[in-house]
Amino acid sequence: MTAAPAAAVATCDLGPATERQVAVDLVRRGLLAAPAALAIGGLAWGWDGVASIGLAAALVLANFWASAALLAWAARISFGLVMGVALFGFLVRLALVSAVVLALEDQPWVRPVPLAVTLVVSHLGLLAWETRYVSASLAFPGLHPGPRPTTEKE
Repeated sequence: MTAAPAAAVATCDLGPATERQVAVDLVRRGLLAAPAALAIGGLAWGWDGVASIGLAAALVLANFWASAALLAWAARISFGLVMGVALFGFLVRLALVSAVVLALEDQPWVRPVPLAVTLVVSHLGLLAWETRYVSASLAFPGLHPGPRPTTEKE
């Protein structure tokens, strides 16, 4: 009786880092939406609102960027590590965001309402916005390809 040949099983992802591609797109969209949010904060709370919304937006964009960097790093090592990094990385990043907010909550320029609303709305809003552009197919992992350029014969 001979041993069956070992099946080729992927243990890590050596393809392009689609996590970074999605994170770059999230950050780009966040920077597009930031001026409107800052203007609303300025109109409603003055310079303190602008500073609070700017802090929250920076925390959100840094959170998405750190998530992508950690997942891309873990995918190169093993899929099991990706699962651990996804779960525990989320908990650590959530704790870091909370620590920053708690450390700065007593500052005179921090307004809790715009800070909290921006943290929640921008996280959920950017993720919802991004779902329209993410492709889950094996042919185009990451983002959907852009529209095909048209030629005059078409």
